[in-house]
Amino acid sequence: MKATTSSKTESTLQKSSLDVHTENNKRQHMSTSDTAILSVDMEGSQDGDSDEDTTSGLDGFSGLSPYERKRLKNIAENANFFASLQLSESAARFREMVKKRQPSESKRKKPKKRENGTELRRSMRLLNVDPSGVSLPETPIQPTVVVDENPLLPPGPLEMTPENRDSSELFKGFLQTWEEVSKTSSKNTEKELSSIKSYKAKLDGMVISEDTVCKVTKGSILSMALHPSESRTLVAAGAKSGQVGLWDLTHRPKEDGVYVFQPHSQPVSCLYFSPANPAHILSLSYDGTLRCGDFSKAVFEEVYRNERSSFSSFDFLAEDASTLLVGHWDGSMSLVDRRTPGTSYEKLINSSLRKIRTVHVHPLHRQYFMMAGLSDVHIYDARHLNPKGSQPLISLTEHTKSIASAYFSPLTGNRVVTTCADCKLRIFDSSCISSQIPLLTTIRHNTITGRWLARFQAVWDPKQEDCVIVGSMAHPRQVEIFHETGKWVHCFLSGECLASVCSINAMHPTRYILAGGFCQRTFRLFLHLGNCE
Repeated sequence: MKATTSSKTESTLQKSSLDVHTENNKRQHMSTSDTAILSVDMEGSQDGDSDEDTTSGLDGFSGLSPYERKRLKNIAENANFFASLQLSESAARFREMVKKRQPSESKRKKPKKRENGTELRRSMRLLNVDPSGVSLPETPIQPTVVVDENPLLPPGPLEMTPENRDSSELFKGFLQTWEEVSKTSSKNTEKELSSIKSYKAKLDGMVISEDTVCKVTKGSILSMALHPSESRTLVAAGAKSGQVGLWDLTHRPKEDGVYVFQPHSQPVSCLYFSPANPAHILSLSYDGTLRCGDFSKAVFEEVYRNERSSFSSFDFLAEDASTLLVGHWDGSMSLVDRRTPGTSYEKLINSSLRKIRTVHVHPLHRQYFMMAGLSDVHIYDARHLNPKGSQPLISLTEHTKSIASAYFSPLTGNRVVTTCADCKLRIFDSSCISSQIPLLTTIRHNTITGRWLARFQAVWDPKQEDCVIVGSMAHPRQVEIFHETGKWVHCFLSGECLASVCSINAMHPTRYILAGGFCQRTFRLFLHLGNCE
């Protein structure tokens, strides 16, 4: 029995050796040799021989460990399993099915021609044919006319006709009142400043009531002025609609004292009573016109007109109001002499600013004037202006964002206050105008008014030139006053009467009266006045 088994083993080993030799030459027969080796192991184990005796006759596999032989066995079993699944045949059948199901390229079908050859019906109006088939004459094409929303008013003087009044007798009495008050008004003379304590006490006595709130114009307010009269309270306001509204607070009911005029076609950005004749009120507009309302003649005379430019601000270069400085939005400035016939300028000067927002003349040394631009404030000398281009004497470059306004203190001009979009009010020492004026105080104040409100402009109190007045975005709505040192002095609060942001403010030169204008989205104008004396 043992001889038979050994002979069978020898024949098996010879076959295995042949398979191993074939595997080394051709890798595709790996599975066959592995199967033969595994059969040798199984037969050896059945005979009870050890691994060393069984593999002693193997040439190529004598050095294989049991782990490697088991690995080869697993590889063979896995190969047989995947072969039984027939994955390659299934994949081939699936590819053939996909190719058969691919849709053919769709081509757009051509519309079938009508058999009878009749054409489609078309509009006879578009063919310009009448119902009988006769061609109509061609209508000439009318040129499109672009209508200007704000057409310029005709040049020359305009009659002072109120838009909200029909009675001529009432208006004659109104004009007579303004003329008489202007004759008796006193000029603002230089005097000593009150102490902060007494100044605050007088501010505390100012009140606002329903009688001092009134709608004056149709549009939002951009400029304000208080008449310097000591006996009557007369207020003027310039609106975005180009209107100028006048209000006499002595009339009852209060609406009877309101008169509205239309001297401009675009926003009125600057408004002043003449320092030489308070019966004259000068108004400047974006429409490129500067007019003087004369209450004695009941007419708005044209002082300066430039249809190719837009004006932003102006101020009186001479104390008698005979010469004016006009700032343009494009950065140029005009020198206007009212004594010269006509409505043109004497000089047109190119400044070093890209835009001019405000113009203000020094109250004592009137050869110096200041202009606020986009992000700089420049001080010029009117004696050295060059039409081709003028360089400033001093530049205030401390501002980091857009500037809204810059003004000298009203009595001495020793201080300058600027309002900037970086939420700061800055006060400079201008007592000595040299190559540089130092920054004294920086006041943190919210100046971001948004799109629908006029920008805040801090202005000096003409009675107390060391204090500035400015609107506020705080709740409840208020108007605040600060000292030049940066200390808070007073705020005006009045609940329902002061329910909106008061952007534009003006103080009476001698009396404790404050006028403020509301700029809302609804374009309503209210005036708030308080008087303690």
